[in-house]
Amino acid sequence: MSAAIDLLLEPDWIIPVEPAAIVLEGHALAVDQGRIVALLPASEAASRFQPRQHFRLPGQVLLPGLVNAHTHAAMTLLRGCADDLPLMRWLNEHIWPAENRVLSPQFVHDGTLLAAWEMLRGGITCFNDMYFFPDAAARAVHEAGIRAVLGMAVLEFASAYAVDADDYLAKGLKTRDAWRDQPELSFALAPHAPYTVADKTFERIATLAAQLDVPVHIHLHETLEEIDDSMRRFGVRPIRRLERLGLLNPGLIAVHAVHMQPDEVELLAQTGCAVAHCPTSNMKLASGIAPVAAMVAAGLRVGLGSDGAASNNRLDLLQEMRHAGLLAKVASGDATVLPAHRLLRMATLDGAAALGLDASIGSLVAGKWADLCAIRLDDWISRPCHDPASHVVYVADRGQVSHVWVGGILRIYDGLPVGTEPTRLIELAESWHNPRGTSHSASTLAS
Repeated sequence: MSAAIDLLLEPDWIIPVEPAAIVLEGHALAVDQGRIVALLPASEAASRFQPRQHFRLPGQVLLPGLVNAHTHAAMTLLRGCADDLPLMRWLNEHIWPAENRVLSPQFVHDGTLLAAWEMLRGGITCFNDMYFFPDAAARAVHEAGIRAVLGMAVLEFASAYAVDADDYLAKGLKTRDAWRDQPELSFALAPHAPYTVADKTFERIATLAAQLDVPVHIHLHETLEEIDDSMRRFGVRPIRRLERLGLLNPGLIAVHAVHMQPDEVELLAQTGCAVAHCPTSNMKLASGIAPVAAMVAAGLRVGLGSDGAASNNRLDLLQEMRHAGLLAKVASGDATVLPAHRLLRMATLDGAAALGLDASIGSLVAGKWADLCAIRLDDWISRPCHDPASHVVYVADRGQVSHVWVGGILRIYDGLPVGTEPTRLIELAESWHNPRGTSHSASTLAS
């Protein structure tokens, strides 16, 4: 007798990520109560299951939902405000002044909501965020139905959100307590960077991370200027300072990690740290090329991040896979490094592992949440398709993402959002970009 289930998916190809480096044809994925029940030949699925919804997806490849290992979601509202600048000028002269003018819970909610739908449209089902007003971000995440790890941001200087490091921590922990029972949400401590956080604060963060069993999400070794500044102020490179303060452990997510010496890569590997590699942002800000091939060879968990839309300018993991692969090849002089299946793993399971979520998302394994995306490979500009994994990495773009599910719930159907209207998202974005300033004080964003 066949079992009733919520959902059965039959694409042309399935890339489960686990087991590694395989592409399945003639298979189906069964989902019930938000979780994967079975991955099996389609002929067996027809006799074993009686689905309430049955999607046949000819010409499409199904894979785990993509995991954006680092972003600043609300900065979608700052997209294009300050381009073609190095990091510290970009921050000091443009981004931080703009944030001082417009930062508010409404700004964060609206920017995060827009970012969430942009990410869903591109097959991203989970993102790791670092920004202010995490309660407002949590409301947007819940509204969009995406999965997120929200950073409890920490800096030493005041903002519209908090007055000092203690205030940042208190407000972040309060938000975590308020939202901790939501299955789509988890939290991380998010000290901005070594150059904006004091030793005393880092020591407290290390203690809290151990007590609460939460990750620590931090920008690290993004620029040479950051390293030079650390040598002047502390006498050591930033990674050695964090080691001294007890922060190098399996809970650390080092974002960017561009300027890493071989012994530092080994140190991250030995201490079990993870890396969020953001190749497009690193290129756009001319920060450098991270030694990702060496990191992967050392056994580091390396996920992919978009960074914020203000420094990328897309929240697009398909783009990040392509850029990560091409940069690694040209930087190492080895065309064999980071093949397509490895890049797919970085964008899914390795990103989930960096966030401590690999037991529940990141691959198509029975028992995991049904976070899924389907990508069309049947358009004439995508043919012929000799290898679907290669096509996902080197050919497809986010416009070819057709369907997205989060916890078995359909969020994108035939390229369109489910649960909201594109016109509403356009109106929301435009309300922050009104030259007459009649809605929000958005006319200040680009000034």
